[in-house]
Amino acid sequence: MDAVLELDGGDLASLIGLVRQHTGIAMNEHKRVLLQGRLRPRMRALGLSSYRDYIARVRGGGTEVQAFVDLVTTNDTAFFRTPAVWGYLEREFLPQWLARCGDVVLQAWSAAAASGEEAYSLAMLCREFQERHPQFRFQIHATDISGAVLRTAAAGHYAGRSVTRLAETHPALLAKYLRPEGTGQRVLPELRERIRFGEHNLLAAPCRVARFDLVLLRNVLIYFDEEHQRRALHGVRAAMAPHARLLLGEQESITRIDTPFEFERMHVYRIRKEHA
Repeated sequence: MDAVLELDGGDLASLIGLVRQHTGIAMNEHKRVLLQGRLRPRMRALGLSSYRDYIARVRGGGTEVQAFVDLVTTNDTAFFRTPAVWGYLEREFLPQWLARCGDVVLQAWSAAAASGEEAYSLAMLCREFQERHPQFRFQIHATDISGAVLRTAAAGHYAGRSVTRLAETHPALLAKYLRPEGTGQRVLPELRERIRFGEHNLLAAPCRVARFDLVLLRNVLIYFDEEHQRRALHGVRAAMAPHARLLLGEQESITRIDTPFEFERMHVYRIRKEHA
């Protein structure tokens, strides 16, 4: 079957349109090889002989839409990615938040959680902060558009590069919050229970738990075109408290587009006063 599984221009354009429709990700013709590589195994499993047949299956809706989303989304994350972000949270954001709002539970949102390393990193950071400040309480909500990758995140079992990176950068936290299991390491239940995982499309209605104090939306906007960046950011704002902070990825800047946010420092944005 592989001999006929070559994407022509029309089918490629249709797939790019479906990716944009269901995920907001802006692809172009240079993604032809990537799409072929990711979709072929699924087409074999479905017994389909052409991309046109598969496009019709996705357009028909149902469970294939989620399968398609799982295949075309990129889920690249790591424990404590970008040290400057975690330094800011530990030394500035958390102490300042506690001084201002110490009698309530911190609500944090990892808005493109992928396989969960970011959410667990935040949980470790908050738990360490809580040991120094027992009055501090927190809850983390972790969402992603891909149900498949969220199942990995909820399981909290990691191996390979994820564990190696954590061992190199934060060996004490690895020893404290993960335990060997099988060929990898599993996050302890006491940490997993601090995180609620759920599916959420950033282009849909705001996350149901509103009034977040902190939102991590890192390394996802780079895949969106400007229209979908604005749409996602307005949805995120609707779920944030007026004093909240938004954290973006290393290669992301939103100062050039009209959003409810203004630049505070590298990676960190606050809500504009007129939108608070």
